[in-house]
Order: sequence, then structure tokens, then C-alpha cells
Amino acid sequence: MIDAKLLPLQRRLLRPIALGLVTFGVRADQVTITGFLLGIVALPLLASQQYTWALVFILLNRVLDGIDGEVARLTIATDRGAFLDIALDFVFYATIPLGFALANVTENALAAAVLLAAFVGTGSSFLAFSLMAQKRKLHAQKFPSKGLYYLGGLTEGAETIAVFVAFCFWPDLFTPLAYGFAFVCGLTTLSRWLQGWHLLAD
Repeated sequence: MIDAKLLPLQRRLLRPIALGLVTFGVRADQVTITGFLLGIVALPLLASQQYTWALVFILLNRVLDGIDGEVARLTIATDRGAFLDIALDFVFYATIPLGFALANVTENALAAAVLLAAFVGTGSSFLAFSLMAQKRKLHAQKFPSKGLYYLGGLTEGAETIAVFVAFCFWPDLFTPLAYGFAFVCGLTTLSRWLQGWHLLAD
């Protein structure tokens, strides 16, 4: 919901870092893969209830996710890079509820499963519209520098990370937080279905 508003600030903060990496010959794909590998470290940390350390690796993943886009824009943005970025992001997002489920199967597993199902809704509506938009050569006005045209919603990247941070700060509240966020993700999915239905009408 607020990603478009945060994007200019994010780019200003991360651009100097990206410039330094480009100077040393670092490629965007390398940053993307490094960020993914760091993010995956959060899974065993969550499973072992090391929530503070897990949060560190979650945030590292998100910072590098922003930097890889800046590196791509400073060098050569590619379709392969856009594909890799979004494919790895979706797997990373799924590992966080899984980690909390493993940390406490009895109390967290059902809420984690519901949240993962909600992520399928937001993710599939995101990608399905992007595919059709590409076919029709539609372009996003809010995200002109993105490799994909996608519909916004109540739950975008910023909101998802805010909830992940809340999970790590208050792990005992994972279940109500997960159910609440799953509900809002459901509203996002519904809104994308409706927007796609109208925008892609023949």
C-alpha cells in the first residue's frame, strides 16, 4: 500500500551503496543471490527460536533486495534479473511462516498454514496480472523502474516486512498476528481480482 511512496527514499539511501558495489564490478544477480541465501538463514534461526538473529537476517535480505535493483539500474537491467528477483522473493517470504510453524508446531502451525495460503493468493494474483499486462504491453505508472507491472494492494512489501518484524519482536503473538495479516492479504487478493477483471476486459 505504501511501497510507491517509500521507493524514492529507499533509492536515495541505497544508491551510494550500489554505486560502490558497481565500482568493484559486483553484478545485480550476485546481490540478489547473496540476499536470498542470507534470508534463508532466518529459517533455522526461527525454528530454533533465535528470533533476534532471525530478524537480522530478514532485514539483511530486504536491504540487499533493494540494492540489487539499484545495481541493475546503474548497469544493465535484464529480464533474467527481474525473474530471479521475484522468484527468490516469493520463496523467502514463505520461509518465515514456516520457521514459526517449526518453532512451535502445536500453537503456530495452523496459523502459518493459513498465512501461507493467503500468500498464494497475493502471489498468484500478482504474477497472473503481470503476465497479462506484459502480453498487452501495459506499463506501471507508480513503479516505472520495476521489471514487472503489478497491481498494488493493502499488503505489499513494506507491510509484509513490518509484520515479519512484529513476529520476531512478539513471537508469542504470532498466531493472532498471522491470522490478522492473512485476512488483510485476502482483501488484497480480492481487490487484485477485481482490478484485473476490469483492467483486462476485452
